[in-house]
Amino acid sequence: MGGNGDAGFEVLISSDSHVMEPSEILAERAPQSYKDQVPRFPKLEVGSSFQTHPGGSDPSHRIKEMETDGLSAEVLYPTYLLPHFAMDDAKLQAVSFRAYNDWLIDYCRTSPKRLIGIAAISVYDIDDAVSETRRVAEEYNFRSVFLRSNIINGINWYDPHYEPLWNLLEELNLPLGFHEASASRSRQAAEHFEPNFGLRRVYAQPFEQMMGMGAFLGGGILERHPKMRVAFLEANCSWLPWLLWRLDEGYEREGDVFMPDLVMKPSEYFKRQCWISIEPDEAPARYTIEEFGCDQLVFSTDYPHGDSKYPHAVESFLESKLSEENKRKILWDNCARFYGAAEYEPRKIATDHDHQQVQQ
Repeated sequence: MGGNGDAGFEVLISSDSHVMEPSEILAERAPQSYKDQVPRFPKLEVGSSFQTHPGGSDPSHRIKEMETDGLSAEVLYPTYLLPHFAMDDAKLQAVSFRAYNDWLIDYCRTSPKRLIGIAAISVYDIDDAVSETRRVAEEYNFRSVFLRSNIINGINWYDPHYEPLWNLLEELNLPLGFHEASASRSRQAAEHFEPNFGLRRVYAQPFEQMMGMGAFLGGGILERHPKMRVAFLEANCSWLPWLLWRLDEGYEREGDVFMPDLVMKPSEYFKRQCWISIEPDEAPARYTIEEFGCDQLVFSTDYPHGDSKYPHAVESFLESKLSEENKRKILWDNCARFYGAAEYEPRKIATDHDHQQVQQ
């Protein structure tokens, strides 16, 4: 694999990059009865910012663009599919996501060790969610599945409705990514800023990911499923110390009533089972690192979206004042552990609760 030799790293991975889905990919792969109903995506105009990076839809070009930025591998999430996590027709969504997953595996087959596809899962019908998760894991060997953290069906993530999916992820040793976006067909906290999309973008991703993380840490999901691995992506990481402090405070004050399933503080579940992405130039992330170290941070370029630092994403991150060891963790080790790459096993980081159990 390639990499940034000047930094001494042989392999560098982006935990969160994107494809730009061609307009008709769902219709081309959907069953005949759904071909006229599945979403069509925008056609990229010549000269647009995305069109200048053809690798978004052409995997052969993408490999060249990765090498330009010094990346060895990228984990791939959609672009135009993201708003469709909320749809009026549950069956149509399941059909659309299955067609997208079929297209994505074809895209990744150009270089399967460097292009890591992540499957989209519809959760309106949990039986469909379980079936598609098993299919993409067993037939396609996808390394992860992903959801959006904002609630799309009125059922919070800690509800028993989702337990069959969480059980299967543990059974398959398959990690779960939560990826957010600035717009959604379902409600978002940031919609209060409409029509000011600039302000909506500032708040949408971090606010929704904070609430999704709270459901997993405070709602007992990770206590019930200690083998789950969950990542929260495209929302920065600098807010993390405050949120975990706030959750721990809530647990200490009224956890016996509102967090009865928990046997340790929410922050301890985070340390044991969660990852979060860091942007290449996210200067305030130093506070997260001071509080929690670098073992839970994964590098994200967001290529080829407008806020990506391509072709200087890796370069700008390497200019940070982190140690070489911590840079290596963020640029490769942590992401490899999360997605189960090669020789890396799911990590076990000792929590305060674990230490107490040993002492007893």
